Amino acid sequence: MARITQKISLEDVRFYSPIGFYEEEQVLGNEFYVSVSVSFPFENPDSENLENTVNYEELYAILVEVMSPRRKLLESAAEDILNRIVEEYAHVQQIEVAIRKINPPFGGDVAKSVVSLSYIRE
Repeated sequence: MARITQKISLEDVRFYSPIGFYEEEQVLGNEFYVSVSVSFPFENPDSENLENTVNYEELYAILVEVMSPRRKLLESAAEDILNRIVEEYAHVQQIEVAIRKINPPFGGDVAKSVVSLSYIRE
């Protein structure tokens, strides 16, 4: 028997955030791109009803809240995003979060660092 899975994503949401290991990064900020996707069974009696899906505007609000405060590591931001989605959406079975830091301070010419987390509800 076939099963349909629905996927909702926000890709490359741009933030200028005070996140970085070094104090200077937390003061000056860095440029980041955040992508998040959530997947869940498509058991939708009314595909025009927003309550039967995940509102990507609410996902965006989670990203804004998590990416705003000062912090040292992207890992903590990715974990906070993932945990907030798990708490808010009990029907979500899979979550992917990736945060790309543009121009990390290690002297690379054109470099990006990426931290990502995956979650599968069992």
